[in-house]
Amino acid sequence: MQRIGFIGLGLMGASMVSRLLDKEYAVNVLGNSNRSGLDAAVARGAVERANAREIAENSDVVMLCMGTSAQVEARMRGDDGVIAGLQADQVVIDFGTSLPQSTRALAAEVSAAGGAYLDAPLGRTPTHALTGQLNIMGAGDEAAYQRVLPVLQDLGENVFHLGASGAGHTIKLLNNYLGMTTANAVAEIFAVADRADVPRQAVFDVMSSGPLHSMMMDFVKSYAIDGDPSKLAFAVKNAAKDVGYYQDMVQALGVESAIAPGVASAMNNAVAEGRGDHMVSQMVDYYATRTD
Repeated sequence: MQRIGFIGLGLMGASMVSRLLDKEYAVNVLGNSNRSGLDAAVARGAVERANAREIAENSDVVMLCMGTSAQVEARMRGDDGVIAGLQADQVVIDFGTSLPQSTRALAAEVSAAGGAYLDAPLGRTPTHALTGQLNIMGAGDEAAYQRVLPVLQDLGENVFHLGASGAGHTIKLLNNYLGMTTANAVAEIFAVADRADVPRQAVFDVMSSGPLHSMMMDFVKSYAIDGDPSKLAFAVKNAAKDVGYYQDMVQALGVESAIAPGVASAMNNAVAEGRGDHMVSQMVDYYATRTD
């Protein structure tokens, strides 16, 4: 079995490493500031390495699950970065939500060093990661993808190859833009219903019975009506980052989004108010304050 190097053991990364250990892969790990996921992995037999270069030197496949493109770039480049430790034909996979233009630049650098770089952003939650039921949006070199497909299938229930480098991250940003725009629209609707003295339950009953019904509506309803924010376990600060990345991607294509600025502004304002660690469904509280 391939030796796995895993960088970034947050909620999602730690769950993925747990799954890899369940499947008896040899795993090398490198964390960040929070050691909880890292310590749990080491206790189960994973080997902690000092830096990203050592991860690459001791692994067949290097996986990153980081929060931003800047964090990925920092782990990939430099004397202690992944590229410095790359071996011939090694595959590097970015599971995070990154900018496609950054992905394509890193893919070129990895290729020049003799390896292959895949973008493979994720759908679903850390709970799905524990049981190997993620959606994986793979893209990049087809031959490299086929080499790592068995391990991707151990991590994901639905695994796709979507095209050339950057295609996975492009589709992920399109997906998250639609999801966060829908979530914010539903949250604002509930807040406006409050102002109009219309029960939130009545709004949901009518809207969910027609073509506007969606899983995202159900997720927001779970907090707005039932008080449970966990059904949409995605922090406002991360959602704001992803919508910002969507805007950057659109601008790089030479156009402007007509809708994204409003959604981004609302979530960035929520972050500035100290709501960044709230779940996206809790944006209903932010919109409620705006109607006061």
